[in-house]
Amino acid sequence: MTAPLRVLVVDDDFRVAGLHRDIVAARPGYRALETVRTLAEAAEAVRTDRPDLMLVDAYLPDGDGIAFVRDSGVDALVLSAATDATTVRRALRSGALGYLVKPFERRALTDLLDRYARFRNLLDERRTVSQEEIDRALALLRSGGDAPSVSRSATEQVILEALADAEASAAEIADRAGVSRATAQRHLSALAGRGVVDVRLRYGTTGRPEHRYARARA
Repeated sequence: MTAPLRVLVVDDDFRVAGLHRDIVAARPGYRALETVRTLAEAAEAVRTDRPDLMLVDAYLPDGDGIAFVRDSGVDALVLSAATDATTVRRALRSGALGYLVKPFERRALTDLLDRYARFRNLLDERRTVSQEEIDRALALLRSGGDAPSVSRSATEQVILEALADAEASAAEIADRAGVSRATAQRHLSALAGRGVVDVRLRYGTTGRPEHRYARARA
């Protein structure tokens, strides 16, 4: 089973931090870490808790949240009341994967978290990726995943039906769909590139890890 993504909320307003932490905790596949209120606390949390993602305010009592994002080496979203273009551009230039203006509706953060989970799945560190997958991952973050739609072929529909709701290997899916493994693999790669299917790795005791496929969460 895939470990949940650990998220660190960095905000000096404890009420706002708590709201953001609760939104994270409610999303499947995520684990909210204890919130922190300063950059010093955030640096310590990065060392000890090793978050996968940070939600960072732009301005904190002891320094610049955007500079912290730049230097941390951790994926981050900037959540700030600052609306000037200079701050937004600086955040993106510093490596922020997204920028939400506070206050925002709960849906805005949940949607971004869901897109980030798909982004992480497409750019899984344990595998190589195609240009199509890179383009799809960037589209998920930058435009909400509204890349031009590609109609499903009849074969893709059969493969998705064979996949049903259970995780399976390309060979198992090919068997169920009545197609060759190569055909199943090709269509599964295309579906994964569009974010329709998630890919996970299963490590055995010997040999190469097995790719396992599952329908992406809606």
